[in-house]
Amino acid sequence: MTENTQTTVPEEQSQSRELPARISIPPIRGEMVRLRPATVADLDKLDTLNAYHGASRITGKDRVAERAVVHAWVRRSVAWSGGKLPNESGVGDPEARRTIAWAVLTDADHDGDHEVDAASTDNVIGMIFLIDIDGWARSARIQVILGEDYRGRGYSRDLMPRVMTYGFAPEPAGLGMHRIWVAVPEQNTRSVSVYQSLGFVPSGTSRDALWDASHNKYQDLVVMDTLADEYDPIRSLDAFGMHVLEDNPGVKEAMSAREHSMALKQNQAGEEKASDETARTKQSAAQASADPVQEQPDTPGIEAKPKTAAAGDEGPSWPYSADDRKPSKEAWWRTLGRGRKRDNE
Repeated sequence: MTENTQTTVPEEQSQSRELPARISIPPIRGEMVRLRPATVADLDKLDTLNAYHGASRITGKDRVAERAVVHAWVRRSVAWSGGKLPNESGVGDPEARRTIAWAVLTDADHDGDHEVDAASTDNVIGMIFLIDIDGWARSARIQVILGEDYRGRGYSRDLMPRVMTYGFAPEPAGLGMHRIWVAVPEQNTRSVSVYQSLGFVPSGTSRDALWDASHNKYQDLVVMDTLADEYDPIRSLDAFGMHVLEDNPGVKEAMSAREHSMALKQNQAGEEKASDETARTKQSAAQASADPVQEQPDTPGIEAKPKTAAAGDEGPSWPYSADDRKPSKEAWWRTLGRGRKRDNE
């Protein structure tokens, strides 16, 4: 008689490593911007926006190279959304890594002239990409490019967490990525600060990987990343006084996965704490047996000292406390950039 046996496969291993042959790129809504799938026609708008200005300082590429890769990313995104193979995108892709490109749009009127700032480019102010999407490793790189006059206004802080939430959300609501990473020149300290606020941590440095033309020397390329069980879709927005918009793609799924991960960590921490308390109790009992303490008589008028918290006792570990939240109406980005233009990131 043959006994039927079942083998439990971890969720991470059972997940398909094949990306879909065709993807429907969802629109994403923010509080300052909205995203729609980028088109080849949007590429000329980036030239109008002077979006490649200062590329060597922001990404480490010269503006000609930066323009070329952006054109390739958009064409690969359009090809994937049309169900074409990577080698049918017109730019080639020997590793068959896919790309998603969104156009960034805003209705903002920062100069107070009662006209949309980006009216000449149909409200487009830049693009955001998930590139090097690796189905096997479940990894993707994120990058933003904005017009010269739209940098430093907080747009990246609004759109990046929402794209990352979609990237991490389980399929089919999201891409089901395990890791999202960025690469930034060491001198671009402003971007590094933004990425850290979003939960990215430095994971490595490529020494002298870029040429810094402005200072005529090499500079390092800093790689930063965050993982699905580390990324917090709420705190990443709270850090900038923004709110989760639950009707965006993947939000509910990403939040559910995050809460599950947090519950596992809290249970593990509770078990470790209980184990430590048990060990301390046994140690105290052993010490009491070896060196008994004489009882002190009660003394009228003297109150017992309050019991202090034991070493290792901690408060609630739930991260979304009210004290950490910043009301949107008081957010710094509500007025940042009004009446002036920024020349660099």
